[in-house]
Amino acid sequence: MMKIWSTEHIFSYPWETVIKAAMRKYPNPMNPNVVGVDVLDRSLDAEGRLHSHRLLSTEWGLPGIVRAILGTNQTQTYVKEHSIVDPDEKKMELCSTNITLTNLISVDERLVYTPHPENPEVTVLTQEAIITVKGVSLSSYLEGMMVRSMSANARKGWDAIEWIIQNSERENVPLCDIY
Repeated sequence: MMKIWSTEHIFSYPWETVIKAAMRKYPNPMNPNVVGVDVLDRSLDAEGRLHSHRLLSTEWGLPGIVRAILGTNQTQTYVKEHSIVDPDEKKMELCSTNITLTNLISVDERLVYTPHPENPEVTVLTQEAIITVKGVSLSSYLEGMMVRSMSANARKGWDAIEWIIQNSERENVPLCDIY
């Protein structure tokens, strides 16, 4: 059994601005559960696309009932993330998956940032996740809970990108070039 979650969000900024902020998304005050980000590899391919592999360290305060159902007290988890930024196509695709607690749960997430087809001054983010809870009773309940958590965290992520952009503008600090 699995749950599929998807959403779309419009940023009122051009693609380049949103991408630069997305690359600097963590740490931020909206997502305090992300406690570390390590760049494992970053390179340009022959087509000029930027490939990044990162490891995110997260700390989740799981409710006692969830820890009991999952049978774990582990709250620190790790997520591997791979992104490709294509400046010619104006597309950033980011895929992430958890690498801890995989025997209990898997969360595979995909985010795609593109300019709006009718207004290039705004950016469209499409976001989807497949959530699977394995081998525990009440897995459907836990998957539903994870979907609600994904929705809340997506909003926090959007707010974080807006916050990074606004703080960079207010302080007149340019978002550093990622190319």
